[in-house]
Order: sequence, then C-alpha cells, then structure tokens
Amino acid sequence: MAPIYLAAEEPSPLNFVWSEFVLVLIIFLLLLWLINKYVVPMFEKSFEQRRDAIEGGIERAEAAQREAAALLRQYQQQLSEARTEAAQIRDGARAEGQRIVEEMRANAQAESDRIVNRGEQQLASQRSAIVRELRSELGGLAVDLSERIIGERLASDAAVRSTVDAFLADLERSQAAQTTSEGQSG
Repeated sequence: MAPIYLAAEEPSPLNFVWSEFVLVLIIFLLLLWLINKYVVPMFEKSFEQRRDAIEGGIERAEAAQREAAALLRQYQQQLSEARTEAAQIRDGARAEGQRIVEEMRANAQAESDRIVNRGEQQLASQRSAIVRELRSELGGLAVDLSERIIGERLASDAAVRSTVDAFLADLERSQAAQTTSEGQSG
C-alpha cells in the first residue's frame, strides 16, 4: 500500500516504498546480468591477454637468458681455443726460429771451416812455392858464395843442386823432428 500523504506533509525519506524497491532490484539484477554477460568476459579476456603477455615475456626473457648463456659458453670456448692456437703458433714460431738459428750457425761454421781449410791450403801452397823458390835461390846463392870464396868454378850444376837439395832435406827433417818433440812436450 502506498502511503498517504497529507497536503501539508512532505514525504519522509525514512518511509519504505516497496514498488521503488522492486523496480531498483530489477534494474540492479538486469545491470548485474549485463555486466556478467558482456563486461566480465571482456575483463577476463584482457586479463588473460595480459597474463599471457607477462608469462610470454618471462618465457622470452628466460629463453634469451639461456641463449645468452649458450653464446657466452661458446664465446669462452672459442676464446680458449684461440688462446691454445695462439700458444701453439707462438711455440711453433719459437721452434722455427731456433731451427733457423741452429741452421745459420751450422752454415756459418761450415763456411768458416771451408774458409779456414782454403786458407790453410793456400798457405801450404804458398809455403811450398816459397820453399821451392828459396831452395833454388839458396842453392844458387850458396854456389855463388862458394865460388867467390874459392875463386874458381865448382863442379857441374846438377851435382851442386843435388848437394843443396840434400842439405835442405836434412834441414827440413831436423826442423820437423824439433817441431814434433816440442809438440809432444808442450
């Protein structure tokens, strides 16, 4: 029943009106149904998309982190291999340098020995030539000196030469024996 108002009376805000209550309840339920039917699924869809984006971002970040870790391991392995290879190259270069130095030393020693041998051969050859030349000159000078001292010509040149040669041979033997005895005592 609706309250009856007197003309002089105003409606009281504390009075309860059932018809208004039912109307507001119907509108509220209708709004609740509309929100539940249309708005809530959109919120859930949006929430699901955000959750997927966040979880996907986390998964992508974890995948990127795994990939970065794999790349770091690969980089460290390549760096280790490069260091090992550099050490091998360095050791090889040292060995090659040492081999070249040894080869150069051997070549230099061989060249030095060859030069010394050639010098000794030339010296022996020159010594022999000088000895031959001195023999002939010494023999001639000895004969000339003897002829001047005696005042007459000595026997034939062949006899003089054989005498001079025998004298020089004796002289060489005595020098060789003296050199050998000095070498043994020294």
